[in-house]
Amino acid sequence: MKYVSMDREVSPVDDLSTRDRVAESILENGPSTATSLATRLGLTPAAVRRHLEHLVEQGLVDSREERIRGERRRGRPARVFALTAAGRDTFAHSYDDLAADALRFLRATGGDAAVMDFARHRLADFRHRYATLLADIPVEDQASVLAKALTDDGFAASASSTPLGEQICQHHCPVAHVAEEFPQLCEAETEVFAELLGSHVQRLATIAHGDGVCTTHLPRATQTTITTAVSHHEGESS
Repeated sequence: MKYVSMDREVSPVDDLSTRDRVAESILENGPSTATSLATRLGLTPAAVRRHLEHLVEQGLVDSREERIRGERRRGRPARVFALTAAGRDTFAHSYDDLAADALRFLRATGGDAAVMDFARHRLADFRHRYATLLADIPVEDQASVLAKALTDDGFAASASSTPLGEQICQHHCPVAHVAEEFPQLCEAETEVFAELLGSHVQRLATIAHGDGVCTTHLPRATQTTITTAVSHHEGESS
């Protein structure tokens, strides 16, 4: 990996531009370590940490210890950096405006039911891919596998256990600003989670409603229902 030298004099404009690249990489890839950011951006880890310090001071990014699954490695866990709600709001929302205008037209011509139909349609590929992914996963591991898949798709998700079941937290929502006006987008996603896991699920919080994270409670499902979901969508696509 070729790193960009930070020994030369760096102008405030260059500094701000690089800082924006760091924040954008976190937005697109989810919570990241300084090392992974340096690799993606072609910077030195020291340079990335300097920018991260500024972003943390500005309240645009926060950090926490990296969650280690399986056997813990020697030494202190690395720190991962994630955008705060303020950090997400610094990015332009021109596509949000276009999407909102389109959904307003759809609601005006077809009513709320048409908006809900669209919300379900846009998740069809998501639903099929995740149903296939979860089909052979033991029930106790499904929440963590689903969270990893959501993270890979840009939702920066994590899973945790509670006495009553599992919870998935999504720390980023690409459609949060549109979903403020059109909650059908959140409702359709909740429906998909319920179908994937074969059980009622409960949305406890959403970024669209002003919460810092989207939190969904997931009671444990049976393997049979996951297999049925896959068969159902294979039948739809045939």
